[in-house]
Amino acid sequence: MQSPGDVPPEVDTDDEAAGAGRDVRADPRAGLRADCANCAGLCCVALPFTASADFAIDKPAGEPCTHLRADFRCGIHTRLRADGFPGCAVFDCFGAGQQVTRTTFGGHDWRQDAGTARRMFGVFGVMRQLHELLWYLADAQSRPQTLPIRPDLHQARQELERLTESHTDVLLETDVADRRGEVDVLLQRASELVRADATAAAPGAGRELRRADLVGARLNGADLRGADLRGALLIAADLSGADLRSADVIGADFRDAVLAGADLTDSIFLTQAQVNAARGDAATALPAAVARPDHW
Repeated sequence: MQSPGDVPPEVDTDDEAAGAGRDVRADPRAGLRADCANCAGLCCVALPFTASADFAIDKPAGEPCTHLRADFRCGIHTRLRADGFPGCAVFDCFGAGQQVTRTTFGGHDWRQDAGTARRMFGVFGVMRQLHELLWYLADAQSRPQTLPIRPDLHQARQELERLTESHTDVLLETDVADRRGEVDVLLQRASELVRADATAAAPGAGRELRRADLVGARLNGADLRGADLRGALLIAADLSGADLRSADVIGADFRDAVLAGADLTDSIFLTQAQVNAARGDAATALPAAVARPDHW
């Protein structure tokens, strides 16, 4: 008898793809958004929680959260922040949960046996990082300024997509750091092309703030067009009314940053998790690929 993951998954087609969220023909990021209805609650089990401002309890990796229901739904989903779990409200798996559950393991779940559980949890950690890279590549491909490197971006994306459909052994042996390093070379080049275009259109833009400590900074109304904010600490910073168009925000920490009225319409590499962690309002302008959080 074959166990889950013993046979490489088939390529998703139509109904199957729609169920797993992997149909990328209409939207290259369609399969890179969390679809909890098609996941076995992996983030609620595989990941550890540490009692803090983000999580009300300690929970070791591999142990189900006490609020996880039998149907894999969260019992306090509508009140996560009020009940002390803002970290859960912020988290985004980039669609890795449904990919691992529906495609890699063919609909099996971690409750069936300990071996399946260990492999699912390990693959989930790898898949989430691969999907994050796919999100960034899709963003880079969507930019008209990246035309000179479009073939390289396309090839990198195809290689990663093939990897996400691999056998569990291949995924578990994947050196994600190595993959990330390879892709980051392309992402940095894409960022340079987009930001150079923004700087040319707006002299004075393009500030270099990579990994800057901007915790609590007063940047309300700041012109940050084309800025390099890679890895910047923007925790609790006031960015209300700031212009972040064409700013590279990959890895920037937006926890509790005030984005009321800010313009992030084409911020480079912005993710749902970053937006979920911030505080915006109805006037905050976001890219079409990112949803406006309910708590705004």
